[in-house]
Amino acid sequence: MSIRVLLADDDEAIRSAYGIILDAQPDIEVVGEAADGAAAVEAARRLRPDVILADIRMPRMDGLELTRQLSGEFRVVVVTTFDLDEYVHTAIRSGAAGFLLKRSGPTLLAEAVRAAVAGDALISPQITVRLLRELSGRDQNEERSREQQRSSQHGRREDGGDEGQAGRSRRAEQSRIGWSRPLFVEELTARETEVAQLVADGATNAEIGAQLFITAGTVKNHLAAIQRKIGARNRVGIAAWVWETGA
Repeated sequence: MSIRVLLADDDEAIRSAYGIILDAQPDIEVVGEAADGAAAVEAARRLRPDVILADIRMPRMDGLELTRQLSGEFRVVVVTTFDLDEYVHTAIRSGAAGFLLKRSGPTLLAEAVRAAVAGDALISPQITVRLLRELSGRDQNEERSREQQRSSQHGRREDGGDEGQAGRSRRAEQSRIGWSRPLFVEELTARETEVAQLVADGATNAEIGAQLFITAGTVKNHLAAIQRKIGARNRVGIAAWVWETGA
């Protein structure tokens, strides 16, 4: 059965281009289009698509508000020209099942649709790298803060009851991107480590398969095993783990 997709973008040329790309996929079918956010909400509830591809800047209702309203019922992948942290964070907090830049290319567009249906979340590699660097920087700052606190409180017993705002903020961000440090991580195989590193580099499943000379099904099996072992919810969580641990 084909994955049913609704396109929401106020640019007719963009909608047409997406339609050509996605209809060329054997497992994806475009079932509707909308030129503004409000029309997209109505179309989604009428057509019941599997995935909605939504631009951010649209008349009547923007893509972020559309995501907030529909993410509980539908998988919404936000696709935009604007590479702004504010948009990325708001989309993720609102429940987006992916965030792509329009320059990401046709392969990533189709992969994002498939990932959303699989319960995963694909984010453009450029954005993923920046998010993880921010997260890594916060972790380093938090560690320095803890060291300073331990020095200033020498001799006092610390029971860990109050980790402070920095720790709470870091854990909330880790949860949003799909990974937080588990108590125990099962060791990855050499092949799983290779796959995880390629995910962190922003490679799609097809690119991983081509580089490692394995099938798409084998890539998916490795991803599932990696997620189970490290406690990640999706490929963004896998990338976060790689950056956090230096795997």
